[in-house]
Amino acid sequence: MQTTFLPPSSFSAAAAIPDMASYEALCAFAERDYQGYWGKLARENLAWRVPFTRVLDESNAPFFKWFDDGKLNVSYNCLDRNLENGNGGKTAIIFEADDGAVTSITYKELHAKVCKLANGLRARGIAKGDRVVLYMSMSIEAVVAMQACARIGATHSVVFGGFSARALHERIADAGAVAVITADEQLRGGKRLPLKSIVDEALALGGCECVRNVIVYRRTGGNVKHAAPRDIWLHDLMDGQSDVCEPEWVNAEHPLFILYTSGSTGKPKGVQHASGGYLLWTALTMKWTFDIKPDDVYWCTADIGWVTGHSYITYGPTVAGATQVIFEGVPTWPDAGRFWETIEKHKVSIFYTAPTAIRSLIKACETDPKVHPKNYDLSSLRLLGSVGEPINPEAWMWYYRNVGQERCPIIDTFWQTETGGHMITPLPGATPMVPGSCTLPLPGIMAAIVDEAGQDVPNGQGGILVVKRPWPSMIRTIWNDADRFRASYFPEELGGYYLAGDGAIRNKDTGYFTITGRIDDVLNVSGHRMGTMEIESALVAHPLVAEAAVVGKPDATTGESICAFVVLKQARPEGDAAKALAAELRNWVAKEIGPIAKPKEIRFGDNLPKTRSGKIMRRLLRVLAKGESVTQDVSTLENPAILEQLAKAL
Repeated sequence: MQTTFLPPSSFSAAAAIPDMASYEALCAFAERDYQGYWGKLARENLAWRVPFTRVLDESNAPFFKWFDDGKLNVSYNCLDRNLENGNGGKTAIIFEADDGAVTSITYKELHAKVCKLANGLRARGIAKGDRVVLYMSMSIEAVVAMQACARIGATHSVVFGGFSARALHERIADAGAVAVITADEQLRGGKRLPLKSIVDEALALGGCECVRNVIVYRRTGGNVKHAAPRDIWLHDLMDGQSDVCEPEWVNAEHPLFILYTSGSTGKPKGVQHASGGYLLWTALTMKWTFDIKPDDVYWCTADIGWVTGHSYITYGPTVAGATQVIFEGVPTWPDAGRFWETIEKHKVSIFYTAPTAIRSLIKACETDPKVHPKNYDLSSLRLLGSVGEPINPEAWMWYYRNVGQERCPIIDTFWQTETGGHMITPLPGATPMVPGSCTLPLPGIMAAIVDEAGQDVPNGQGGILVVKRPWPSMIRTIWNDADRFRASYFPEELGGYYLAGDGAIRNKDTGYFTITGRIDDVLNVSGHRMGTMEIESALVAHPLVAEAAVVGKPDATTGESICAFVVLKQARPEGDAAKALAAELRNWVAKEIGPIAKPKEIRFGDNLPKTRSGKIMRRLLRVLAKGESVTQDVSTLENPAILEQLAKAL
């Protein structure tokens, strides 16, 4: 029996979608007139320079087009409309630096900064259709850079500031970027971490001759190398530029951004999103899921290097005209009360964070009672959210009781880089909440659970999560790889449905969805998707490693941790030698990909469990990683004795 929590009646009374009857009416509209539904929403929520007459073009499925004979500009919708609506003097961003210093900026000031940078980019020859890579820390300047690219029709590709030079190089080269916008250093947890020097290292690897400009935000004043005329300080580029910039009016299908995400093969996938459909869904989900109000102070703790930072920091809050907090630091520095202190200081009313952060703060409270949320004034909160991975019921309950004080609805949002915005989530004023369940799809999202032949499975039976109809904010293609896009997301055996890559199950009584985990070789570590092949490739690149297999292992804090099984080109080490080599390999992976990809556990073996045809039996490695005994049939294994060795090889 599922434990259900009803939205507070006071919340529902003022909510954008106040009850289940309103939700069901929207769903019925979408079912009855799919194109009419989306067309009405697009006309009501976005400003169009050239109005569209065609809602959805399905003639070249799965390469769907939305509103494709209309023209608009994303930056205009996010900024100019706020000035026109009288929001110019409203605070757009409250920036909380790592050291606690606070800087605020109004919509008028944000608009001026974006226009100056957009004019500066144009002066450097950057134009519509060019790709610009951003490798930046959390800052007002990062939002300005993304919006400036959108303003001139340049397609941005943000790379998380924790990725290595090699990973950055791969993304710059694949995108064919003409410019990189970065910072001298970033500040995290009281430490200075290099950015510009990593960009220099990435460009020195070769194959990035397309980059003609490196624009550097002076964040810390740290020493960096300057290669003229390629390199220029951000403030110098903006100095003397006009604070008026005519937007580049682009087709609704114009690529707004490319965001690289890990796949089950080694090469990251450049997920390409279009301008019109993507912005529509961020605007709608800000209204529906976050129930945004004019006086809210909204805080999403994500990084702009991930899609959450795109949709729910850079674009969603600004198109909604919201005041938001942007945070540079980490939740545990200078102590684990930092989140609660920030909510108290800025009177945050909507708080959106990851289960990993919640679980780490639960653990911190157990060791240091002073950082418990009960010691802070969190009375400003009215809505809590969870993002990045399914939240386990125990963490949900702690969040609900200790942070929301049993009066704040929790939106447990399921979505992906590829979906552009929320797909399955409670509506805070309407949906009865069940801890651990993302509940029901948003109106117009035709989610279902099917078997491997694409047939619907009954409620209560697990299967593969799919979306049966295209929706405006969906991935348009994989950059420069249409075949991989079709094979990855619209496999023939599923009959044209979008494959989410996750398993799910629906409750027999309520029909609520619960996500059960990835069905491919992609791990979800602290809400960050990491491809197993990418980590394996990094390990095998080490001169001592002959072979490696990477699997996920349940982890109480990060949700999933990385466990690597490694075969060396030399004798298998034991004791201190094994520990030393494991540490060396972890650091190697951090250098090749980034610290987030470091295996938590490395086990050395003389071989890996393989079938007689040479296929590694990863399902058996997952069992070993959990510390469980192998009970499955191993008759197809060429070397069953290796299982006992790997089970002991801690």
